[in-house]
Amino acid sequence: MRKTPLTVPLIDQNPITVQILGICSALAVTTAMATALTMSVALIAVLAASSVVISLIRRHIPASIRLVVQITIIASLVIVTDQFLRAYAYEMSQRLSIFVGLIVTNCLVLGRAESFAMRNPVWPSLLDAMGNGLGYALVLLLVAFVRELLGTGALFGFQVLPTIAAGGWFQPLGFMLLAPSAFFIIGGLVWAIRSLHPDQAEPDEFALRTGRQERVR
Repeated sequence: MRKTPLTVPLIDQNPITVQILGICSALAVTTAMATALTMSVALIAVLAASSVVISLIRRHIPASIRLVVQITIIASLVIVTDQFLRAYAYEMSQRLSIFVGLIVTNCLVLGRAESFAMRNPVWPSLLDAMGNGLGYALVLLLVAFVRELLGTGALFGFQVLPTIAAGGWFQPLGFMLLAPSAFFIIGGLVWAIRSLHPDQAEPDEFALRTGRQERVR
């Protein structure tokens, strides 16, 4: 398959498993599929809109204040997104608490604005934003799937595995509802992907240093 800005961030340059960005939200909102999906949609909307706006005005932003302008645009879009959720999905907004607002501090959003949207036309910037947003969403939903299923026996609030408390056979794993479980799941996901794609693994720094020292000698 031909690689494009839309498809590369899904696996090859996934913002979480490769670039290790957006980890905080992966820990905080992945106890349930519904919250993970809502957070993913909110981030994709902010990421896509901010990339388009910044790409449109990139030639008019002085280099000395470019980061201030980018953060202002992102923060404004986050406020609009948060107010939209409060107006049309108040219960979900309460469940997500401050984490929608923290999209402003998500390194993924500012990183794509600075490294891509500031240097490219609107259409490629939009594709890059959508690709990175979908890559982020893919990992969040995978983590949420495992945590909600094993932590409660449900998916999207619907009971899938009959629990012992309800006369079934499944005993929910309380650990899956704690933040450390997301670390283990993401770590396992990173290991699995890098096993299948060894080119994503970082070089052995110790071996590199040793090799340099031997060449110096």
